[in-house]
Formats: sequence, C-alpha cells, structure tokens
Amino acid sequence: MKTFILFLMLVPCFYLSQMKTGTFSDLETSMKKDPKPVIIHMYTDWCSVCKMEKYTLNKDKEAIDLINEHFYMVNFEAEKTKEKIKFQGREFGYLPNGNSGIHELALALSKNKDQPVYPLWIVLDKDQKLVYYHEGMMKPEIMKQKLLEISAL
Repeated sequence: MKTFILFLMLVPCFYLSQMKTGTFSDLETSMKKDPKPVIIHMYTDWCSVCKMEKYTLNKDKEAIDLINEHFYMVNFEAEKTKEKIKFQGREFGYLPNGNSGIHELALALSKNKDQPVYPLWIVLDKDQKLVYYHEGMMKPEIMKQKLLEISAL
C-alpha cells in the first residue's frame, strides 16, 4: 500500500508536456475562431535529423508550452501524406513517383523546389504571411527565441 501511495505521489514528476498539433483542415477552422501564428513542421519518416529534433523538442517543456499557448502547430509528413490538402485557398495533392512521391504542398512551401530540405520549419503570422523559414535541425533554444519574437508581434 505504501508503495502504491508513493507511486501516485511521483506520477506528476514523470508527466511530460504534450504538444498540441493539428491538421491543415483543423487549421482553417481554428484560424476563423481564434487567429494565431502557425508553425508548419515538415519532415519525413526516413530523416534521422527529424527524429533527433523531435525527441529533443518533446523534452523541452518550456518550448512546448510556448507553442501550445501562442501558436497552431501542424506536423506535415511530406512524402507519406497522400490526401488532398486545402491551404490558403488552393488545393494540393500527392505526386507519386514510382514507390515514393511527394506532396505538392511540400514543394509549394519549400524554397528548394526540386527537393525540400528536412526538417523544414515555417512560421506564418496570424494573417498567414511568412515570418520565419528554417531548413535543417533547429535547437529548442533557438526555436524558443524566434517564437518569443514572433508571439510578441
């Protein structure tokens, strides 16, 4: 019994903050209700840098709280997402290429139109205008600094 009580007391210590993410279709509805800046995190499942970055970011409670409070977050798997996506008044589809492919939206969002660099971070203001673009790994400290600047606008 004492062990069980001790366990219940320690459970909050093991709690990790959960990042709230949504989809592009959720985003349209949410922006109408409560406009906020938007973070689009574009990645692929084969990208080892993407996996390291996700692990590091998910351990940073301060970054997660900042994102959850002041931003909408969309995680976008650029090469596996096959459904049509409506974004900023346009519809984007998947472009198959043999056994793989890429989503048109990934190409539209990337400055490198031939092959996007992963991970890719895009931050739009509440009017959906680009305010920050970052290709490659982003450390939580840099992310927090940029997001604090953007949320203060």
